[in-house]
Amino acid sequence: MNIDWRCGFEVELLAPRGRTRADLAHAVAQSVGGQVRRGLHADSEPSLVPDKPVFQNLTLAFEAVDATGARLVRCVDDLTLQADLNRAAPPRPGWWRVVTDDERLVRILARFIDAERDLPDALAPLEAALGATVDEAGEGILRIRDAMSAPLGLVAPLPGERERPCEVVTAPLERAHLDTLENLLAQARALDFTVPVEGALHVHFDAARLCDAGVLRRLVTVLTHRAVQLRVLVGTPSTFRRVGGLSAAVLECVLAPDFAELDWPAARARLAAAEPSKYCDYNLRNIAHTLVDRHTFEVRIMPATLDAVEVVAAAALFEGLLRSSLEGPLPPRRAPAPWSLQSVLRLIDALPLETDVRAYWRARARHADRR
Repeated sequence: MNIDWRCGFEVELLAPRGRTRADLAHAVAQSVGGQVRRGLHADSEPSLVPDKPVFQNLTLAFEAVDATGARLVRCVDDLTLQADLNRAAPPRPGWWRVVTDDERLVRILARFIDAERDLPDALAPLEAALGATVDEAGEGILRIRDAMSAPLGLVAPLPGERERPCEVVTAPLERAHLDTLENLLAQARALDFTVPVEGALHVHFDAARLCDAGVLRRLVTVLTHRAVQLRVLVGTPSTFRRVGGLSAAVLECVLAPDFAELDWPAARARLAAAEPSKYCDYNLRNIAHTLVDRHTFEVRIMPATLDAVEVVAAAALFEGLLRSSLEGPLPPRRAPAPWSLQSVLRLIDALPLETDVRAYWRARARHADRR
């Protein structure tokens, strides 16, 4: 199976008890004579504190690089992975996180904290850069304050086996997708990593070819019309968090009669004004806001797997959907179609797919129809 689109992959896995995501990063690096760099990963979680709906987190991340220093993969935490963890487990020595209530602060702290060092030395650069001070708040917690003693964040031991979740984030891949993923997932299998209950596969497709109002209109039309069918076909689990359809504001924006006639700067500005969310089946936020390091269209409905063929097949299916949207007449707006084996088979046959990919998904459709 081949993919002819620049894309990156995120596969959510779980380390066995006694191991951590750092172990996988080291195994991948060693397999190519590389090394591991330690860094920080930003994520958010719901808060139970009144008037503070979300807390921002920085947790330890491990980046495997090859002998030339090129990134192969980052192994990071994912706070949606909860069900398989023992939340009462004591913190693992040397594992910590930074918590703050401001997304801007978490980006500033991430820039200056030296994750290659252990606590409290990792926080030393904050004094020189921000005039910050660090004091103990009890129970192993450190409090970071600015020069006026205003709180910037807390540093606490990482709780409840949170060293075990491992979202495997590849570098963007131009070619050899299957071989690269097989080497990576073979290392995970050898270490007895598993797929967690909520584990997802996300694929980020380079968005350069999608930056056209007509292309985006065609793509959103087919994705919304086929939403139910695609979820059944790929086996979207009911345990998934942070997914769902595109918002009404985004749909009204992209499917408006005049949207496809706009030039791209105007279309992008209108899409950004509709405030697309990252946390839905198909993430348009990275296109709308032209994020420099992540200018992608993200598919978020596939279940995680340790099988590289399944990963590549999923990406190839959506590559076909993207390619089918690059040209052609503008389709009318349609309501979501219910599951129908014959309808899905016709879709698969109409997409520009390689023979082995088409056969794979025709077989999957028939299997889904029997469930």
